[in-house]
Amino acid sequence: MIAIDLDGRTALVTGSTQGIGEAIAKTLALAGARVGVNGRSPERVDEAVVRLSATGGDFFAAPGDLATADGAATLVESLPAVDVLVNNLGIFGAQPALEITDDDWRRYWEVNVLSAVRLIRTYLPGMTDRGWGRVLTIASDSAIVIPEEMIHYGTSKTALLAVSRGFAKAAAGTGVTVNAVIAGPTHTGGVEDFVYQLVDRDLPWDEAQREFMRLHRPQSLLHRLIEPEEIANLVAYLSSPLASATTGAAVRVDGGYVDSIIP
Repeated sequence: MIAIDLDGRTALVTGSTQGIGEAIAKTLALAGARVGVNGRSPERVDEAVVRLSATGGDFFAAPGDLATADGAATLVESLPAVDVLVNNLGIFGAQPALEITDDDWRRYWEVNVLSAVRLIRTYLPGMTDRGWGRVLTIASDSAIVIPEEMIHYGTSKTALLAVSRGFAKAAAGTGVTVNAVIAGPTHTGGVEDFVYQLVDRDLPWDEAQREFMRLHRPQSLLHRLIEPEEIANLVAYLSSPLASATTGAAVRVDGGYVDSIIP
């Protein structure tokens, strides 16, 4: 049996106090990595470390507001090198296209794009010097099928595909891989709130989920929201030595698409 083995590796997962990020942190630790848990609030980070450590993995606190250059610098000062970087931090929300302000656009760019760029720019040289490393950026199916109700989010995720592809070229031939993960609509607390922005709040959750997928994500072949652990499983594989020949890719875990919408 071939196992995903990250024993002896240090990983950082941004935005990992809940949802997809927390699931990724847990899965990487189960594979043997020592995992840094990140969030803006030191208190929430500490709570997440305690909660995750109860699963038996090796976790440590890595707080910092990565949407700012100062916050990123503070984190890097305490954690100068990592073997696996997972840029998961991101914000999303529904907003009419013509009501998205300049400030909204800037906020999404700072949080969703520049947070990843800063950390890749910081950690990639050390990875290439050591001849091994993994950089993963969590993108979205919204990068390709831009939702009408969240153009600013979709645009930021499209940018992440370019960021990942470009840095993969910068790391060519070094033993470091850089990939994007195209995640589909995923079942988290935040997404439940988002779903109820778009469908009747009086609907039971299972019915609301089906209605959301029918009306707003009809391209999905899965016909349901993805569970965070399903995203985490792919990230763990791409973070491992088993994925040594996969770089510069945008790997899909999005529930599949009908042919007429996405290749």
